[in-house]
Amino acid sequence: MLDLSKLSGQYEIRRLDDSDADAILTLCRENTQFYRYCEAEPTREQVLSDLHITPPGVGMSEKYYIGFFQQCMLIAVMDLIDGYPEPDMAFIGFFMMRKELQGRQIGSAIIRETASFLKAAGKRAVQLGIDKDNPQSTHFWLKNGFRVTREVDRGGWTILVAEKTLK
Repeated sequence: MLDLSKLSGQYEIRRLDDSDADAILTLCRENTQFYRYCEAEPTREQVLSDLHITPPGVGMSEKYYIGFFQQCMLIAVMDLIDGYPEPDMAFIGFFMMRKELQGRQIGSAIIRETASFLKAAGKRAVQLGIDKDNPQSTHFWLKNGFRVTREVDRGGWTILVAEKTLK
């Protein structure tokens, strides 16, 4: 079990739950570019589903759908899975910043803190999926030290599987 109190020295971190769905939805709705590439619209039902969905064989105790708060304002959300796809790895299923804070290196700082936290927790790598057609997401993750290891076709939607070795 991960001790979230050690994740950030800069932000308040807490697990999000159903009572946070509206705040998460507001943050997601600001990010129209992301959803344009996904060809989807964020909905409250989708947010509620995302709060509870896990990869096959992973229990809710390994899922950390977390919020990063600054002065009580939700500035970022991350879906972090501990021990997936391998026990010594973690998986970021979703990461989104408040739109007005993008481009200020805050997201990169959060990813650096998360990587340091996961390394200290004994993880050797962190993995995620990137929508191949989204240049903003691809640039962000590559800039933050992730390297694409393979492509996966999800019925006409190509996902780039990317991984960062924790040093």
